[in-house]
Amino acid sequence: MDLWVIIPAYNEAASVAATLRALAAQDDRDFTLVVVDNASTDGTAEVVREHGVTVISEPRKGTGAAADTGVRYAIANGATHIARTDADCLPRPDWVRNIRRAFGDGLEMVGGRLRPRTDEFPLKFWERRFIPAVVQVAATFGRFRPGNRDPLYKGPYVMMPGCTLAITADLYERAGGFPRTAIEEVHEDRALVNRVRKITSSYGSRRDVVVFGSVRRLRAYGLAGTLAWYADHRYRPDVIDVR
Repeated sequence: MDLWVIIPAYNEAASVAATLRALAAQDDRDFTLVVVDNASTDGTAEVVREHGVTVISEPRKGTGAAADTGVRYAIANGATHIARTDADCLPRPDWVRNIRRAFGDGLEMVGGRLRPRTDEFPLKFWERRFIPAVVQVAATFGRFRPGNRDPLYKGPYVMMPGCTLAITADLYERAGGFPRTAIEEVHEDRALVNRVRKITSSYGSRRDVVVFGSVRRLRAYGLAGTLAWYADHRYRPDVIDVR
């Protein structure tokens, strides 16, 4: 298994160092790391290079486009398995190890759990409990969404946040990869899951594949706005790239 981790990043100079430190602290370090600089204007690439990490560029702005560029770069350079996280997230120290174990158990695509970061903003006790509960409700609701139901699918819908997702190189290419879109156009992680579901049922979410994600969108959009944003962008804020 030649495992790579890719990180799409746009204007994350203030956040990406913490993500890189979290990956450097993994108890399984047998992976290659690359960051995709998605036309940043704040020195993100320089911060990444200071940490000795490879940077490639994707001028077409969009999480889907940047993630796809990163995965395909990894595959072209020998990756057999690719994991993705985001530049405002902190993978738990056993994240890579548990992804590797899930692949070893026969999965071709692995999702994980998203938990709120507590180091950015002070979270109240109820927020720490409520945010994971909302994520779980969204995952359950996703099973019944019309767009996620089709007789051609070979397995049930499973929510796999893009910040804690891994896939084999072979399946990624067969499925067509992430759509090369902007974040406000398509939820690229959901699109990839549904592309995979038309090919195989060898996918699943693991409770031990954990990433702690930023709550800055929740702080900026509010709870109702955040929920509406993730439900097919029913809420469209003036500023989408919250920093």
